[in-house]
Amino acid sequence: QVQLVESGGGLVQAGGSLRLSCAASGLTFSSYAMGWFRQAPGKERESVAAISWSGGSTNYVDSVKGRFTISRDNAKNTVYLQMNSLKPEDTAVYYCALDPFNRAGLGSEEYDYWGQGTQVTVSS
Repeated sequence: QVQLVESGGGLVQAGGSLRLSCAASGLTFSSYAMGWFRQAPGKERESVAAISWSGGSTNYVDSVKGRFTISRDNAKNTVYLQMNSLKPEDTAVYYCALDPFNRAGLGSEEYDYWGQGTQVTVSS
């Protein structure tokens, strides 16, 4: 059974940093692309970043380019999201997700497995 468990969320001041982690189990993690998404209260879920199975290809939504970095450690079955220069508008529940077809795109419809989410709150 595939499980994705996020951690690392919390409360941070604007301009600060957080690193989210997503640990995967129940599958051959290194074979699949992974993505990070977020959903703020009252808003639709939006993509944040994606990474290919090898880590050689990454994609970012424009609003986080230059501030967020997605990476993965296949030996640890974990994908990370390093978030720097955080803004209040980054406040959301952040989810990791797995793309079984390794497309590493930013469309949520490409992802079949999702974690339970971790809350990130950025205060002004």
